Amino acid sequence: MLLGTVLVLLLFGATPASAHAALRGSDPDDGSVVQQAPRHVTLTFTESVGLLDDSFRVFGPDQRRVHTGEATHADGRSETARIGLPGKLAQGTYTVAWRVVSADSHPVSGAFTFSVGKRSATTAQVDTGPAEDPLTRGLYDAARYLAYLAAALLVGTAAFALLCRPAHTSPLRRPLVVAWWTLLGSTAVLLLLRAPYETGAGPAAAFDTSALGRTLTGRPGLALLARLAVLLLTAAFLIRLSRRRDTRERPVTLVIGTALAAALALTWAAAEHASAGIQVPLAMTSSVLHLLATGVWLGGLVALLLNLRRSSGEDLGEVVPRFSRIAFASVTVLAVTGVYQSWRGLGSLSALTGTSYGRLLLAKLAGVFVLLLVAGYSRRWTARIAAPASVTRTAVPARVPQPAGAPAEHAGREEPEEPEGPGEPAEEPPASDADRDDRRRLLRRSVLVEVAVAAVVLMITTVLTGTLPGRAQAEAARQAPAGTLPLTSQVTVPFDTGTGAVTGRGTVQVTLDPARVGENGVQAVVYGSDTGLVVVPEVRITFTLPSRKVGPIDAELTDLGGYWGTNSVNLPLAGNWTMKTTVRVSDVDQVSVERQVRIAP
Repeated sequence: MLLGTVLVLLLFGATPASAHAALRGSDPDDGSVVQQAPRHVTLTFTESVGLLDDSFRVFGPDQRRVHTGEATHADGRSETARIGLPGKLAQGTYTVAWRVVSADSHPVSGAFTFSVGKRSATTAQVDTGPAEDPLTRGLYDAARYLAYLAAALLVGTAAFALLCRPAHTSPLRRPLVVAWWTLLGSTAVLLLLRAPYETGAGPAAAFDTSALGRTLTGRPGLALLARLAVLLLTAAFLIRLSRRRDTRERPVTLVIGTALAAALALTWAAAEHASAGIQVPLAMTSSVLHLLATGVWLGGLVALLLNLRRSSGEDLGEVVPRFSRIAFASVTVLAVTGVYQSWRGLGSLSALTGTSYGRLLLAKLAGVFVLLLVAGYSRRWTARIAAPASVTRTAVPARVPQPAGAPAEHAGREEPEEPEGPGEPAEEPPASDADRDDRRRLLRRSVLVEVAVAAVVLMITTVLTGTLPGRAQAEAARQAPAGTLPLTSQVTVPFDTGTGAVTGRGTVQVTLDPARVGENGVQAVVYGSDTGLVVVPEVRITFTLPSRKVGPIDAELTDLGGYWGTNSVNLPLAGNWTMKTTVRVSDVDQVSVERQVRIAP
C-alpha cells in the first residue's frame, strides 16, 4: 500500500526535479550589452556537465535561429559548455536557451540574453526549445525509486541469508526473485527513457534509435549498462547460492557476494553527485558504503520479517541476535558516511535551514531518528527471544549418579540444587511456548513498523539525490547576491491552506522589479489572516511562459529576515508569464496559487 501510494504521488503529483549543477556564470554576461560581436557563448557550472546534440539554441533580433557550431567543453574543462557563433552578428538582443545534463544524471536548463551594440526595441518571441514532459519525468522518477527499493531488498535479503544463516531459506526466495526482476525492469526503463528525459521530450522518443545510441555512449547510460551486466552475474550467483550445500564454501561465497553488491552500488555512485565536485574518490567510496549499509539494514528488515512470519521458531534464538549485530554495524556505517555526505552537500551550517536540500536533510534525519527508536524497541524483543535458549540450557538440573547399593527409591531421583551464592542472580525460569509466541508476535510488529518507516526514509533519500545541494546553491548565488530593491510592480496573492491557523490563511505581497525582460528582483512578504507579518518556513516562486514553452524558472528565494527575496531572476522573453507562488506554513501544510504577470520588453 505504501509503495502504491508513493508511485501515485510520483506519477501525478511530481514537482520539477532540481539538478545538482548550477549555472555559475556566462560569457557574455546575462543582460549585458557588448560593442563587438562575440565569437563564442560560454557557460560555466558548479560541476561537470554533459552536452546534448541540441544543448544551445541562439535566436537573433529577427526571431530566427542563428546557425551555430557544435557544443563543446571550453578548454577541455568538463564544467563548461561552449558554442561558436557566426563571424558577423547584427545589432540587437539575442536569446540563448541552453540545456545540459548534470554530472548526477539530471538535466538542467535555462535561458539568458545579451545584446550586440544596443538592445532591441522589441524582444524576439521565439520557441526556446521543448519544455520538460511531465509524464516522462514522472515515469523516470518512479523507475529510479523502484530501482532503489529493489536494490535494497536484493542486497539485504542476500546478506541476511549469508550472514544470519537461517535454517530455512525458502521464505527468502520469493523476495530475491521479485527484487531481481524489479531492478532489471526498472533499469531497462531508465535506459529507454534516458534520452527523452535529457531532452525534455515525450515517452515516445524512447524508441528513437539514434537517441538511444547517444545514451549508450554517455556516462549515465554506461552506468545503467554496467548495472544490467552486474545483475546477470548476480542471477548466476543466486542460482549457485540456492544449490550450495557445502558450508566450507561460505568464505568464498561471502567474498563473491560482497564484490557483486559493491559493483551494484558503484553503478549509482559513478553516475550521481558523488562522481563530481570535491573529494571525488572519497565521496564515491562513502556513497558505495552508504548504499550497501542501507541495503543490508533496510532490506534485511524485510527478510527478518518474512523469517519471523514463516519460521518454525527453532533457530530464531540464533538468527535474530545475528541480524541485530549486523544492523548495529550498518547503522554505524550509515552514521559516519551520512555525516560526511551531509557536510559535502551543505557546505555551511546555515544551509541546513536556508536551502531545500538542508530542509530535506532535516526531514531525513527526523525519519532516521524515528527508525532508530523503533529499532531500539525491536532490539529489546530480540534479546528476549534469544534468552530462552540459554536459560533452558542452564535451568534444567543434571541427573546425579547414585552410589552403589543405594536404596531403590533413590534410584533416578534428582538431587536438589544447592542454594545460590550471595550476589548471584537467580536464573529466569524458561519461557513457555505461549510466551515465546507473544515475543515473536511483538517483534514482528516492531519490525513491520521499521520497514514502513524505512520505506519513507528511502523515499526522502531518493528525492534528496535530485535536489540542488546547499554548497552548489551558495556558490552560484555569489555571482548575484540578494539585496533590497525599490518597489515598482506589486502582485497580491491570497492563500489558504485550510488549517484555520493565523499563518494558514493570508496574502503574499510579491514585488517584481523592473518587470521587464532580463534580470529581475523579487521580494515576497507574507501577511497572516490578521494582516500582520508572519514567518513561514518556505516561500517558493516559479515563472512559466506557456505560450513559448519556457520554464518553470525557479526564483530561488532566500529568507532575508522578515521577507523572502532575490535579485537574480532572469526572464528572457516578454509576454504574460504564469507566476506560481507556493507557501509552506508547516512541515506538511502548503498551498500553491497561480497569478498572471506581464513582463514588458
